[in-house]
Amino acid sequence: MPTRTFRATKVPEVFLLFWIIKLLTTGMGEAGSDFLGSVSIPLAALIGIGGFFVVLWLQLRADRYHPVRYWTTVLSVALFGTMIADGPHVALGTPYAVDSAIYFVLLCGLLAWWKASEGTLSVHSITTNRRERFYWGAVLLTFGLGTAVGDATAIEMGLGFAWSILLFGILILVPLALWRVGLDATIAFWAAYVLTRPLGASVADWLGKSHSAGGLGWGDGTITGLALLIFAALVTYVAVTHSDTEGAHGSVRDAELPEDELDAV
Repeated sequence: MPTRTFRATKVPEVFLLFWIIKLLTTGMGEAGSDFLGSVSIPLAALIGIGGFFVVLWLQLRADRYHPVRYWTTVLSVALFGTMIADGPHVALGTPYAVDSAIYFVLLCGLLAWWKASEGTLSVHSITTNRRERFYWGAVLLTFGLGTAVGDATAIEMGLGFAWSILLFGILILVPLALWRVGLDATIAFWAAYVLTRPLGASVADWLGKSHSAGGLGWGDGTITGLALLIFAALVTYVAVTHSDTEGAHGSVRDAELPEDELDAV
């Protein structure tokens, strides 16, 4: 397919605030999907599915990175990803463990296709619209996989939300530790990216669900609103300060890209 080349990468620099905002989107995706579903299924479908295609279309049409547009797209993927992960379980009765395995295979297949096509899976190399399509496809599947894994541990394995938070809080540190001792940065990034979903969703469920369900009972609507306020504040901050622009944390970027990719980008 014909492809456009951008002047700079269309994703933000990966640093601490990136992971904080990402975790907020996962929590909002979980709580927001449940809240909208309890209010109106058609409304949930309109916002979750319709909103996803609209903001993704706007993101793909753009020729440069903008934090508000990018993170709004991530948030819409979080809502839509929750729906596609919960849908088979609700409609077909498939166990979350089976759904997790299916999404894992699909994600591995897409990443293999991306690698064969482009030669790199680095998020710092998203400088063409073909690579960007691969990127958003992978992001969507990570949300589906993470949602299914989180529900499998909390519900089917009986860990509950609090123990799931502890489990995924520990697991998400593993890619960081391995990266520090030599693991390829791209592998570490995608492993951590998948784990943000069950971690953030478990926190949202623990805070929002009723006491009888193992939560604190704050309510999904309340958690969604609070997370949205924090999300908006942080995205506004990076939009104003430009602290998430490519190259702001060059040492991490250089560690992830091979020399040929550095020259190309």
